[in-house]
Amino acid sequence: MKTKVLLIAAYVLLSFAFPTNTSAQPAPVQKAGRSVFTLTTFKADGSILASTHGVFVGSAGEAVSSWKPFAGAARAVAIDADGQEHEVDAVYGANELYDVCRFRVKGTTTAAPLCKQNATQGQKAWLVGYALKKAPCKQYAIKSVETFMEKYSYYILDGKAAENSADCPFVNQNGEILGLCQLSKDGEEVHATDVRFINTFSTRGLSINDPLLRQTGIRVALPADVNDARLMLMMAGEKSDTAAYVGYVEDFIRQFPTEVDGYSAKGQRQLANGNFAGVDATMTEAIAKCTNKDEAHSSYASLIYQKEVYLADTTYTAWNLQKALDEAVAASAVRKLPIYEHQQAQIVFAMGEYQDAYDRFIALTKSDIRNGELFYEAAQCRTHLGATNDEILTLLDSAVNVNPDQSISAPYYLARGRMLDQAGEYRKAILDYNKYDTLMFNRGSHEFYYIKFKCEMRIRQYQQALNDIAHAIVLNRTEPTYYAEMASLQLRVNQLEDAIRTADMCIEIEPDYADPYIVKGIAHGELKQKAEALQAFEKAKELGDERAEGLIAKYK
Repeated sequence: MKTKVLLIAAYVLLSFAFPTNTSAQPAPVQKAGRSVFTLTTFKADGSILASTHGVFVGSAGEAVSSWKPFAGAARAVAIDADGQEHEVDAVYGANELYDVCRFRVKGTTTAAPLCKQNATQGQKAWLVGYALKKAPCKQYAIKSVETFMEKYSYYILDGKAAENSADCPFVNQNGEILGLCQLSKDGEEVHATDVRFINTFSTRGLSINDPLLRQTGIRVALPADVNDARLMLMMAGEKSDTAAYVGYVEDFIRQFPTEVDGYSAKGQRQLANGNFAGVDATMTEAIAKCTNKDEAHSSYASLIYQKEVYLADTTYTAWNLQKALDEAVAASAVRKLPIYEHQQAQIVFAMGEYQDAYDRFIALTKSDIRNGELFYEAAQCRTHLGATNDEILTLLDSAVNVNPDQSISAPYYLARGRMLDQAGEYRKAILDYNKYDTLMFNRGSHEFYYIKFKCEMRIRQYQQALNDIAHAIVLNRTEPTYYAEMASLQLRVNQLEDAIRTADMCIEIEPDYADPYIVKGIAHGELKQKAEALQAFEKAKELGDERAEGLIAKYK
C-alpha cells in the first residue's frame, strides 16, 4: 500500500502542466504528447528511488529516458498518456556521460518518430509535456548546436525549462523527437542530446556483465543476433537471479521461435521444478516449431534421461528410458550424427543393457568423436559385466591416452588411480592422483585429498600425506576424521606439539570421538607430561576405547 501511495504522489507531481505557448503549435507536435510517459524507479525494498519522464519510440514498448533513475533501481514502471502502467522489462543500453538510457516496457505503446536529420541553429523546437488529456507544449528556439561522435547533435535551447519537464521530449514541427529535456547544474540552461544516439545502444552476449548496466537490477535486453543471444542465455543461467533468467528464456523463445535453445532452457527449468508435464508440452512445441528438429528430439531425450536417472520420481509414468531412447533415435533419423548415437549408448547403459552399450561405445571410438569419455564409459560397461581388472585398466589406459595432458582427461586419471589403489598398486596410483591434481589445478574435492592421503600413507610418503590431509581440512573444516588422521600422522613423525593442537581442534568439533584423546595422550606421554597424558587416556576410556587401559598402564 505504501508503494502505491508513493507512486501516485510521484505521478501527480510529474503531471502538473507547465506554461504553454500554443501559437503556431502544429498538430504533429500535440500528437507526440501521446508518447510521453512518467517513469518511476524503485529500490529493492519497494520505496521510490526516482521519478522522471520519457518517451516511447517503438510500438512494442521501446522507450528512452535518462540513465540516472535506473542506477540502483530494482524495478521501474512507466505510466503512459492513457494512464496505463507498464513494467519496465529490459535495458538495451545507456550512456552515463550524456545521461541517456534505451529500454523496453511490457505491452504495446504509442510511439513518436525520431528525427532523421540534425536540427539547425535558430530552428523551432517544442517541449512536449506529460498529461492524460491534452499534452502541454512550450516553444523554444535552438540557440546553438554542437556535434559529437561526428554525426550526433548536442542542442542548447533558449529560455528556461518549464516546471517538471525533465526528460520530456523536444520535437520539431513534424512531431519528430530531437532529444530529451536536460538541465545544466545551475538550472539556467536547457539542453538535449540527439535522441538518435540511442541507435548506438545494442546488447552483445557479454553485455550482461557490462559494468554500467550492472548498476541497475533491471535485466539487460537479449541481443538481436542469435549467437550473442545464446551466449547471454548461457551466462544468465549461471547467475542466481531466477526471475531474470526466466525473462531471458521467454525472450529467446519469442525472438527465435525456430531455435531449440530457448525451449531446452525452459524445459530444464521445468524439470528442476518437477513440472514434467510442462517439459513435455515445451519440447513437443519445440519439435513442431524448430528448424533443426534433430536438436529438438535430442534435447527432449536428454531431459527425459535426466529425470529417469537422477530424479527419483515414480508418479509421472508418461516417461521412461525407452521413450528417451525413442527420442534419441528420432534425432538420428533426421540427421545421423555420432553425438546422437552416443546419447543412445548412454541411455542403453542406463537401461542396464551393458553389452549392447559396450558395443555402441566401442564402435564410436572409431568415429569422428573418438574421445576418452567413450573408453571410460566402455570400462564402466565391462565392470558391470564382470571383466578382469586388466581388461578394465586397458580401457582406462585408452581413455587417458586420447588427450593425456588436457584437463578433459582428469576424471579418467582419477578413475584409473582409484582402480590401481584398490588393486594395491599404490605407487602407480599416486602417479595418477598427482596427474589428476595437476590437471585440476589443485582444485580437487576434500574427498579426493583424503583418498590421496590414505594412499600416500601406505607407501610412507609422510610429508606429501601431511600436505594432502591439510588440504582436505581446508576444504572441509567440520570433518573430525580429517583432524584425527592428521594428528595421528603428526604423532607418527614426532611432531608432538602439532599433534596435540590438531587433536584439540578435532575434540572441539566432536568431543565424543575417542581417537584424538588417544593421540593427545600419547603425545603428552612422549613429552613426559604424565598428568595430561593420563587425563586424555581416561577420557578415551570413558568413551569406550579399548586401547586406553593399556596406554594408562604404559604411561602411569
